[in-house]
Amino acid sequence: MASYSSLLALMMFILVLRNVSAGNFYQDFDITWGDGRAKIIDNGDLLTLSLDKASGSGFQSKNEFLFGKIDMQLKLVPGNSAGTVTAYYLSSQGPTHDEIDFEFLGNISGDPYILHTNVFSLGKGNREQQFYLWFDPTADFHTYSILWNPQRIIFSVDGTPIREFKNSESIGVPYPKSQPMRIYSSLWNADDWATRGGIVKTDWSQAPFTASYRNFNANACVWSSGSSSCSSKSPPSTSTHAWLNEELDITGQERLKWVQKNYMIYNYCTDAKRFPQGFPSECTINSTS
Repeated sequence: MASYSSLLALMMFILVLRNVSAGNFYQDFDITWGDGRAKIIDNGDLLTLSLDKASGSGFQSKNEFLFGKIDMQLKLVPGNSAGTVTAYYLSSQGPTHDEIDFEFLGNISGDPYILHTNVFSLGKGNREQQFYLWFDPTADFHTYSILWNPQRIIFSVDGTPIREFKNSESIGVPYPKSQPMRIYSSLWNADDWATRGGIVKTDWSQAPFTASYRNFNANACVWSSGSSSCSSKSPPSTSTHAWLNEELDITGQERLKWVQKNYMIYNYCTDAKRFPQGFPSECTINSTS
């Protein structure tokens, strides 16, 4: 029969595995605003944000990261969500900040959500791509992922890539690679622009609006006291840090093209009216054609 100490060690190992695979909101995040509208429940397995006419709510990660593969499952505001925005993103601080954005723009009942993506490097954004989703994001939880390594940023939904932003420093385009970023999320009212350019306003009779989060996972380099947790561990070529060199395989490239052909509704790299002098230089490198 196994000794008590070995059983205890096994139980601790299982707990560690659980926290690595699914995360725990008490351990991984701080609620930062909302005056009680954000709640961590189910022993740290579920987090909810709510919005009413007085305020929205938000949270941020305790850790900062410099490269990583970040997963979060979200279930978005159901019903008439017009005017609301659920934001889930990585960001550093300051006027020359880096940022990697998922934003979910609500809509009236029966109309689809718009998934808005953007990438900021050294304070410059304006790299929007927008998509419809191929499912109802309010009916169940779905996984939204950001792969961020020195070569590329890949946005994925349920494992399907929807956008790739490649490192284009070779042609003079800054790339997020030196500023550690925290994970942030918020639910807020943006009815001045979010739904049909601000035409459709938030229906406060539907409040409170609620979005839910679970199964956070960060396979990432944690930045602390000026150094990365990856620098003292096994080299990036090992399976532990395989994501540091990850790229889309042929299947992934085909799935990316499928999403962009069938579900992309806006791409800054094809907006000739916005860029009459020519498209941003990174557009050629990031083209899926």
